[in-house]
Amino acid sequence: MNPLSALRRAAVREWGPLFTAVRQRLAARGVRALALTLTAVALTAVVQVTQNQAWGHEPVRNLGAVRAEDPLPLALLRTPLSLFVPALHLPVWGALAQILLVFGVAEVCLGRWRTLAVAYGATLAGTLYARVGVALGPGSFLGLPSSDAQVVDTGPSAAVVGLAVYVCHQRRAWFTGALVVLAMVVEVLVKDNLAGREHLAAIAAVLVVCGVREWRGRRRGSRDPEAGGGAVVRTATVRARGPAAAEPGPGRRR
Repeated sequence: MNPLSALRRAAVREWGPLFTAVRQRLAARGVRALALTLTAVALTAVVQVTQNQAWGHEPVRNLGAVRAEDPLPLALLRTPLSLFVPALHLPVWGALAQILLVFGVAEVCLGRWRTLAVAYGATLAGTLYARVGVALGPGSFLGLPSSDAQVVDTGPSAAVVGLAVYVCHQRRAWFTGALVVLAMVVEVLVKDNLAGREHLAAIAAVLVVCGVREWRGRRRGSRDPEAGGGAVVRTATVRARGPAAAEPGPGRRR
């Protein structure tokens, strides 16, 4: 067997449905299919420029910086904007590329509002985990050192990871999804920090959602064939007996 041919077939099985869906919907809707993604890229770029100005750093921190030590209501208010506040110690082009690629594919495949919901849910899962981890302390398996309570938690990385796993599950790109999860596990093993732990928390939350969707789909599927089978049996019985049996006459008991 030709290794290149086998690799090509594996790539088609893995990414073919996803590529086809993206191509068809972009062809049908054009740039409108990426309205959320382009807005997110523009917002992230504007926030990056603003927070690097002497007058803009403090307002961005007050509106979009989330720490585990902050009061929970305040953290929840800041969490939506925190998705689009790039980390100061990382190059902004990385965040923009992540949003453009992963948000773009997700928006085309999932729709605008589901993409936003998954992105926010993944980010919120990471934010809430930070609070739980600090409360548990470093002695626990899921615990975090108390110093992590002061770490500013911003950026789209948790949302990007969550969206990637969700899209892979929806399109049955199992190998790619497994690679994403494995990469995040290796990240924590190599450099165990708050960001890596939050990525794993985001993945865990998304996997729970995917598991619930899978379970509901199987339950719905197990009911539908029974209903469909009954309809087929009834149709076959009517055809076997003929029109007279299907429609009883006036003198027959219904």
